[in-house]
Amino acid sequence: MQTISPTVILYAFIVALGGFVFGFDASVISGTVGFITEQFALTTWQQGFVVSAPSLGALFAMFFAGALSDKYGRKNILIAVSVLYLVSAIASALAVNFTMLAGARLLGGLAFCSLMIAPLYIAEISAPEHRGKLVSINQFNIVIGLSASYFTNYWLLSLSQTPDSWLLNIAHAEDVWRWMLGLEIIPALLWCVLLWKVVETPRWLMTQKRQDAAEDSAKTLGISDVSAFLSEVSASLHEKSLSIKEQLGLVISPKLRLPLLIGLVIGVVQQLTGINVIFFYAPTIFEQSGIGTDAAFVQAIWVGLTNVIFTIVAIWAIDKFGRKPLLIFGLSGIIISMSLCAYGFQDPEALNPTLILFAILMFVACFALSLGPVMWVLFSEIFPNHIRGIAISVVTVFNSLCSFLVQFIFPWELANLGPALTFLSYAVVAALGLVFVLRYLPETKGKSLETLSQELSRH
Repeated sequence: MQTISPTVILYAFIVALGGFVFGFDASVISGTVGFITEQFALTTWQQGFVVSAPSLGALFAMFFAGALSDKYGRKNILIAVSVLYLVSAIASALAVNFTMLAGARLLGGLAFCSLMIAPLYIAEISAPEHRGKLVSINQFNIVIGLSASYFTNYWLLSLSQTPDSWLLNIAHAEDVWRWMLGLEIIPALLWCVLLWKVVETPRWLMTQKRQDAAEDSAKTLGISDVSAFLSEVSASLHEKSLSIKEQLGLVISPKLRLPLLIGLVIGVVQQLTGINVIFFYAPTIFEQSGIGTDAAFVQAIWVGLTNVIFTIVAIWAIDKFGRKPLLIFGLSGIIISMSLCAYGFQDPEALNPTLILFAILMFVACFALSLGPVMWVLFSEIFPNHIRGIAISVVTVFNSLCSFLVQFIFPWELANLGPALTFLSYAVVAALGLVFVLRYLPETKGKSLETLSQELSRH
């Protein structure tokens, strides 16, 4: 087994820092919804749009991110993305009305394409036997970012309720949400600076016929047999430079029908099981169970901690047990946990906060073990080198669309359908996903990207 180069580990962590920024950006809104709704007098639809606006931005970005990364390089697009995060954080903290806040978060959503570019970069610099755990570092940083936002939200909420705190000396208590959103400036700026240190991936450089640069990049990454590596990559590439239209034609061709189907189904199931509802509305959901605001913020912290712990387990397990077993286990747990959550909410007169908390934590644990990291690993593995960027764009567009819809309609669902029926629908989606995984998903662990490309195209 090839050892992991320290340089590869360093670059993987730097690139995956974007996952932290994403996680923080995406979930910090959970602590601000109440303050923003009151200050800007938002309707349920406006509330849903403020929360879901980044996913809408991501939906547009995913159309172009893969093609742009194929044209301009993984590194350059990641740097551009880091700048978008930074500008969005500043504008969100300074927002003076609903329109400005929604626009700032929509801009930040354009940066969510880091979700596909970062795993793509890491996969292209990783050896097959370590690829799963290295790509999962991005998911690990996402959950660290999610958890950090829950901690900072609770910390700032406590400060806003503490007389003579430093926060109240420089801001009004009702403006605490601005500090919650503004803290993202720190990790976004750090990521932007560190990205200049990483090299471009040798696989992308080979697609541009930059042989010498690819060789230098491979040496920097500590690849043992550079000549053999570059020869294998070269053999997997088309001699002809393909236009975007030609690449899209290949993505939907019969030869790639199975990889495309896997990407679409896993991407849709990941979102329609309701994970972003839990992450972005956690305090709201817990308040629905009958506890107070402070207790709801504390329980949101438990969501973050559970996510971190089981993501660590997933990073250890993904290259040991494989992608398919983790998905089977995780989806089974999601079916059970969402059914329990629906049961806990079924009687508004006799809510069971303990059962609801247990069910949601179980759901988060099962998601973190499966759909969370495994989806991005699969996306980075199942498509050929020469169209990987645009193919991942296609499937991620559908993932982002589902993410936007789930977040956008949740406040309306909560008010009109009730939490019990809403959570039950997530269990049904998980059941359909489990059937698909059992029947159609092959195992991908331990195989080179070039080998996987050949095997999947034959099915």
